[in-house]
Amino acid sequence: MGMPVVVDLAGPRVDEIVVEGAFAWLHRVDAVFSTYRDDSQISRLNRGELALADAEPDVREVLERCDELREQTGGWFDARAGCRAGPVDDTALPVDPSGLVKGWAVDRAAQILERGGARAFCINAGGDVLARGRPSPDGCWLVGIQHPLLPAEVAAVVELEDAALATSGMYARGAHIRDPFSGRAPDGLLSVSITGRDLATTDALATAAFAMGPGAPDWTGRLADFETLTILADERVVSTPGFPLAPATS
Repeated sequence: MGMPVVVDLAGPRVDEIVVEGAFAWLHRVDAVFSTYRDDSQISRLNRGELALADAEPDVREVLERCDELREQTGGWFDARAGCRAGPVDDTALPVDPSGLVKGWAVDRAAQILERGGARAFCINAGGDVLARGRPSPDGCWLVGIQHPLLPAEVAAVVELEDAALATSGMYARGAHIRDPFSGRAPDGLLSVSITGRDLATTDALATAAFAMGPGAPDWTGRLADFETLTILADERVVSTPGFPLAPATS
């Protein structure tokens, strides 16, 4: 989907074929779900050339999960938001499940690595990260959150162990997230970073929170089993008490 994916393995050596299998899976997901490929099943669905009933089971699974998350977030996560001109509830609109499918694909890639014997690894997919285990007995994975205004700088460093980190904001893709109720790009925030157990749900919640604009911190503060760091438009930082920031070093 036009983004770099990096796998960092620690601990006992894992057969190269296992890592190749994880990347083969990611390439397959791109072929099936990419909205940039005319021959993907998502593109064919949106053109009316493929019926949902005839799509691969993975496609139906992802779209069903998108619908569940739309309900769970009160409509703020909406796989059709980019196609809405306003508060229209029309399931016939084109669908773009990218806000979920990237994390979903990485979660599956992690399962491939684990089945192949990997116990400590970190997958970075365009800045969203899934970590399993520890890179060393006395240290967690350290992951930087890119500063939303200063691309060469890090806004915060997070400690991860058996956790995911997803960040949504106005980064390289610009105003690609829309308020699903107004159809406009949200304002009032620079970025929202959320940690959770799986990357699919965590990424979708980060997308929903950013779409909310200034109301995001109140909503994310009530999420169970997730921690959040939000950078407001004036560069103030708001975080939940359990957000796993790494200790500051001199």
